[in-house]
Amino acid sequence: MSHPFILFGRDHLIVLALTFLVPLSLAALTRRSTSAVRAVRLAFAAWLIGAWIFWFWMIFDLGWQSAQTLLPMHLCDWATIVTIAALLVPHQRSYELSYFWCLCGTLLAMITPDLLYGFPDLRFDIFFAFHGGVIAAMLYLTFAARMRPYLSSIPHAIGWTLIYFAAASTVDVLFKVNFGFLRAKPAGATMMNALAPWPWYIAELAGLALVLILIWYLPWLIADRKRAERSQA
Repeated sequence: MSHPFILFGRDHLIVLALTFLVPLSLAALTRRSTSAVRAVRLAFAAWLIGAWIFWFWMIFDLGWQSAQTLLPMHLCDWATIVTIAALLVPHQRSYELSYFWCLCGTLLAMITPDLLYGFPDLRFDIFFAFHGGVIAAMLYLTFAARMRPYLSSIPHAIGWTLIYFAAASTVDVLFKVNFGFLRAKPAGATMMNALAPWPWYIAELAGLALVLILIWYLPWLIADRKRAERSQA
């Protein structure tokens, strides 16, 4: 029996904690072994691919087929694609998109998910398996494979985010759907409820995305400056 989703309820807090504890623990255990890191990378890739396959099985099994459910046009879908690419063949450009999209988009989706039902509803399960899995995979690449964003990553992330918004807007108009929540806010209680009404919140989303990208680069900027100061001392 499905129960209403409770924001920051027990089940929500458990999956949020696991999203961080699992990859950080795996990174601590495997980061000194190249073969172990590769094995875990591939395991994360298999998990994400499997979650996607299960999602499509579920929507066909339950008869939920529509442009909104079938087209991979949510930002989290794009984050998953670049994360899988970085897991299979570690590459700076795919990783840095994963880093910023996961932290600026997918993490916010996990903190205030657009869900009506909680565990053990299938929609709850697949939502967090998918979103939690992609964030966990990105964290593992960061702390085990020791990948990181650089200053040049910022314009790259901004450029591709603008491409995403343009693509999502086009698909929204053509298919009368709501990818990127560019036509309407989510039905559930999310952070977007604090924004202005449509269409003004779209400009706020763009500004928020830029601010978040800069915020999530800030720890690396501080670390680089401290490292430079130590080397000059």
